[in-house]
Amino acid sequence: MGKSGGGGPVFRITGARSSLTEDVRGRQRRYVVSMLVRTLCVLLAVIFWDVQRYVAFVALAGGVLLPYFAVLIANAGREKAPGLPSTFAVPAETPLMLGPGGTGGGGAAPAAPGARDE
Repeated sequence: MGKSGGGGPVFRITGARSSLTEDVRGRQRRYVVSMLVRTLCVLLAVIFWDVQRYVAFVALAGGVLLPYFAVLIANAGREKAPGLPSTFAVPAETPLMLGPGGTGGGGAAPAAPGARDE
C-alpha cells in the first residue's frame, strides 16, 4: 500500500470544526473560570462590607448574576464551522454563463442558416 501518484482531487479539512471532546473541554474551562470569578466577587463582598458598602454591593451583584451568564455561555452550543474552502476551482477566464451564441452574454446571436449578409 504505497502512495498513489495519481492526480486525483485533494481535499483539505482546514475548515473542519473542532472535535466534540475539545468543545466540551473548552466549555468546562470557561465555566470553571466564571465560577472562580464569582467566588472572588463573593469574597470581595464579604471583605468590603464594613469598609466600602457600595463596592460590596457591586461585588455581591456580580456574585449573584455571574452564574446565570456562565451557564448561558457554557450551554451556547458548538461554534459554527468556519468558511469551508471551495470544492472545485473555476478558472478565471471561463465564463460561468454563456449568452446567445456562446459569447458570454454580450454578443449578437449567430446568423440563421441561409441568411444573407447585406
